[in-house]
Amino acid sequence: MCSSDLLLEQLGVRYKLLLADATEDAESLELVLPNEAPASYVQRVTQLKLEAALKRLKRRGLPVAPVLCADTTVAMGRTIYGKPADAADARRMLGELSGKTHRVLTAVAMGQGRRCEQALSVSRVTFAPVSARQIRDYVASEEPMGKAGAYAVQGRAAAFISAISGSYSGIMGLPMFETAQLLVRYGIKP
Repeated sequence: MCSSDLLLEQLGVRYKLLLADATEDAESLELVLPNEAPASYVQRVTQLKLEAALKRLKRRGLPVAPVLCADTTVAMGRTIYGKPADAADARRMLGELSGKTHRVLTAVAMGQGRRCEQALSVSRVTFAPVSARQIRDYVASEEPMGKAGAYAVQGRAAAFISAISGSYSGIMGLPMFETAQLLVRYGIKP
């Protein structure tokens, strides 16, 4: 169970996962366009994921229902820190984040039929200085792989975080406040 599933359960929302199958190239949706700003990037990717999920719903012959998608990215200035390509990339990212404050942007989108709405959560996370050994040990745990910015706030990397301003659940990957507002607009009461 991923963190977003836990957060939806916390809201008391019943849901079914609508995951991409082997014929879909979901990772290609996350490519960063040249000179793309972090907020534009995460909102565009979330919209693309929503469109793909709505098509998937229709293609699978499932009943029309609201579909919820989210995407998270980490940014420092205009630099976007997506999922690390490998352990060396994870070490590089964490080294650059060490001792600095960065933004975590999570876009959430909901759609049903042709209707679509989106919200954006922006939080700030400050890492204490992290030694090369701490980074190596953390990357060796494999927890950073598949995570924007090469870390999970709800995991071992919590020991690196000296301050958070914003939405903890947004940093986890599904901002509860913004998600609850979208759910209500679609007639779903959390």
